[in-house]
Amino acid sequence: MAPYILTCLVQRPKQLIYIGSDMHFQGNPGIDFSKDQSGHITYSDSKLYVLMLSMAVARKWPKVCSNTVDPGWVPTKMGGSSAPGSIVKGVETQIWLSTCDKDNMVSGKYFHHKKPQICKPEATNSKLQDEVLMACQKLTGIPFPE
Repeated sequence: MAPYILTCLVQRPKQLIYIGSDMHFQGNPGIDFSKDQSGHITYSDSKLYVLMLSMAVARKWPKVCSNTVDPGWVPTKMGGSSAPGSIVKGVETQIWLSTCDKDNMVSGKYFHHKKPQICKPEATNSKLQDEVLMACQKLTGIPFPE
């Protein structure tokens, strides 16, 4: 819920960069935040919802550049020391997006290592995006600012 809450409460910025993962491809876009058999939302589900939030922001706030970045599988506490990616390379896209000039800004994209990537098709579905926003609003009590 943190990305949704922060998005709703922050003064509308020039751009927003969300952290995603290619694990979103295994996520379930169900508005009930479908739970796996162990009774919790999976990491893949959460990354799909973050991507859908980012895409919804790009659509609803056209003056804000909103993108999602997949830094790759990097050696972190969560990723483990044997992760094959580079933390430095994983951060480069966020820096690149946050410093690009106004004429080269893009919005509503999913990036990995400075290149737009194809994402799970459901992430670009505006009806599903709105359902996720409504579910977040219901769970948090915080409406999405139009």
